[in-house]
Amino acid sequence: MIKRDNYLRRLISNRDNGFPKVITGIRRCGKSYLLKEIYRQYLIDQGVNSDAILILELDDFRNARYRDPIELGNYVREYCKSKEQCYVILDEIQMVFTIKNPVLTDGKHIPAGKTDTEVVSFVDVILGLSREKNIDLYVTGSNSRMLSSDIITEFRDKAVNIALAPLSFEEFYEYRGGSSSDAIYEYMQYGGMPLAVLKDKAEKETYLKGLFKMTYFRDILERNKLRKGSSLDELCNIISESTGSLMNSTKISNTFKSVKHENIDKQTVDKYISLFKDAFIIREASRFDLKGRTEIGALRKYYFCDTGLRNARLNFAYPDEGQMLENMVFNELLYQGYTVNVGVFNTVEKNKNGNSVRKDHEVDFYAVKGNRAYYIQVTADISNKVTKDREIRPFILLNDQIQKVIVVNKPITETRDEKGFTVIGAADFLLRFIRN
Repeated sequence: MIKRDNYLRRLISNRDNGFPKVITGIRRCGKSYLLKEIYRQYLIDQGVNSDAILILELDDFRNARYRDPIELGNYVREYCKSKEQCYVILDEIQMVFTIKNPVLTDGKHIPAGKTDTEVVSFVDVILGLSREKNIDLYVTGSNSRMLSSDIITEFRDKAVNIALAPLSFEEFYEYRGGSSSDAIYEYMQYGGMPLAVLKDKAEKETYLKGLFKMTYFRDILERNKLRKGSSLDELCNIISESTGSLMNSTKISNTFKSVKHENIDKQTVDKYISLFKDAFIIREASRFDLKGRTEIGALRKYYFCDTGLRNARLNFAYPDEGQMLENMVFNELLYQGYTVNVGVFNTVEKNKNGNSVRKDHEVDFYAVKGNRAYYIQVTADISNKVTKDREIRPFILLNDQIQKVIVVNKPITETRDEKGFTVIGAADFLLRFIRN
């Protein structure tokens, strides 16, 4: 069994808290497995009788009648009414359709139209059931509406959202074992989508490519009623190729014009990027002024939630080790609970003519968690002096008390260089350093 202990702990800490637990995340990242297998087994191990755990798979045609929101609510209440405490898992909740308010239709259950405002939806069912004192409710879904981050807004402060991601490197390595260096290269190439992890190399590539075409793009197109996906597809490729580069909608629009010979305005680019973010395919890191201590500007860096998905967009050709490692470090920092920004600052220096000029500098990541803060540079190798000098120059210019870390994709343990900066191998950084 692939363990998801970080998410299991979150479920446990929110058990019986009176709020529904809404599990969101990119499709195929293991939401159903987390609830139906891992969490269910935990409850049984804690002494909960199996008949006090109701799992309702709403995508099963045998449960079609419960796609009616009122039928669903009535069934769950009836099942749980004689039990002191009942744990209810509603899987694929998006299958529940919205109906007109029966008060206005002589009690008939009539599917609602787009313009109807007096309706009963799955949101009403979830909030209603969560008010029953003997029901602890868990919900997951995996299509357009439930995938979108706007579902979090819809429940506001009336639900606990647990955002599930593909396997972190920590989870992947715990399952895979073996050499941590070999594991890093495998993870950078194929990522941590649970079903991909279980397949051989050829099957991994086919599976990951298919996820975009048959699942993610189709969800986005259907949800947003887009007729063509070619521009969406091209934008995804551009972001894949530019992972870890500072970008904005104007820059991407210009790339479309110069490389793709296609005119797409910046508003459309912004819209498409938001669609990828809402489906949890990509994440963004904003710039943070390390001297002014504030977020700045429109430029952003974009990272994929999974390195395997990113590489699938590039047909697994010519992988850039530095980009993949940077994406990997970003994801792992988020998994461990850090707030992560791109660190930027500027200095005024003399040029060769003696004139004062402003120079911009960047630190890959400024990561903060509680009272811990790090400046982090990520690189494949620093054995070359020119490369090392380039990586540490921002650290020297900053000259403050925040710990400065260089993550190298080499099997080395934590050391300090002659300037006092921490140099650490990627495996040691990911599996130990950021967890301490």
